[in-house]
Amino acid sequence: MDVRGGHAMGQDVEFVQPTVKSGAVSVGNVSALNRPSPVVSEKLVQSDSCALEPIEITKPIEISQFSEMLIRAVDVTGSLFLFLLMTPVILFTVLLVKLTSYGPVLYRQQRVGKAGKIFVLYKFRTMVDGAEKHTGPVLAAKDDGRVTPVGRILRCTRIDELPQLFNVIRGDMSLVGPRPERPFFVSRHTALRGVRLTVKPGITGLAQIRAFYDLKPEHKLKYDSLYIQNRSLLLNLLILLQTIPVIFLKKGW
Repeated sequence: MDVRGGHAMGQDVEFVQPTVKSGAVSVGNVSALNRPSPVVSEKLVQSDSCALEPIEITKPIEISQFSEMLIRAVDVTGSLFLFLLMTPVILFTVLLVKLTSYGPVLYRQQRVGKAGKIFVLYKFRTMVDGAEKHTGPVLAAKDDGRVTPVGRILRCTRIDELPQLFNVIRGDMSLVGPRPERPFFVSRHTALRGVRLTVKPGITGLAQIRAFYDLKPEHKLKYDSLYIQNRSLLLNLLILLQTIPVIFLKKGW
């Protein structure tokens, strides 16, 4: 779930802790077996002063260290390849944002990563400068008046997320994983903690490869749990492949 900022003030949003049942998650024509619920729960106290503490972390069934190394290798090489491939688009977007609205080109925001560590997430600015100055942190709305005309195009095509390739290269994020949330919301909703913080957040994920990415918050959380329970290099590759038609053809599974 990607919280960009936008529900009207005073509107309550209920976050429901998702439950994961045994079964399978299908991506394209391939199914990933859904493993049982997490087996260990422990308190994790961060030594990093920039982390939320204490946070209750529930460990899912772990994949091998070799698999983790392969996932990281795909993250780094994939991000570098995409950055080089999309350089013309990135440069054009920088120019477009700068010429069409007042404010910085990049939008920087604190997000919560693996094990509750706080990091700075980067994206192209799609809203007017200082959009939350008078509202404070609010959830995203479909038709947000603060989004600029260029920003709507960037969001629709997901181009606004391209700067997060730097977050992946730096190790804050993975190409695939649950969308990172803001500390404001994580501290207020237990469903955004627990098992969700046992993996790195991602640029895309199961919820994001839906055709219109219009799922309710509780549904997005359920997809996050399904992904974490089935996380593997193969599933990551399948989600990355499925992301392409979602972006260009608006066709999801």
